[in-house]
Amino acid sequence: MADSYGVVAQVADSLLSIEAEMRRLDLWQSKRPHESAFQSTEPFCLDTLSFSQWIQFVFIERMKQIIENGHALPVSSGIAPMAEECFRDRPESRQRLIRELKVVDQLLSGN
Repeated sequence: MADSYGVVAQVADSLLSIEAEMRRLDLWQSKRPHESAFQSTEPFCLDTLSFSQWIQFVFIERMKQIIENGHALPVSSGIAPMAEECFRDRPESRQRLIRELKVVDQLLSGN
């Protein structure tokens, strides 16, 4: 159980790092998209949200709810490869964000 708590704490720290990096890159938004944007059936809501919006308003919000409510963390994650694809036009400025997403992927996947 202590090991599980350690992973939860590490994931929480990583979420804070992702948010900080998104703010540094000016990707963090103060206004939430309209609720209809979240009704997408596409992976990552790519037809209704930018990838950075999905990270902020779907991934981070859900992960915070999971942690705050004491639910089990997901057992896998593959967000970093999507980030690499979505940010390939500006990889140099997004490397720190991609690294933080890789950390979460590794923590959730047990690596």
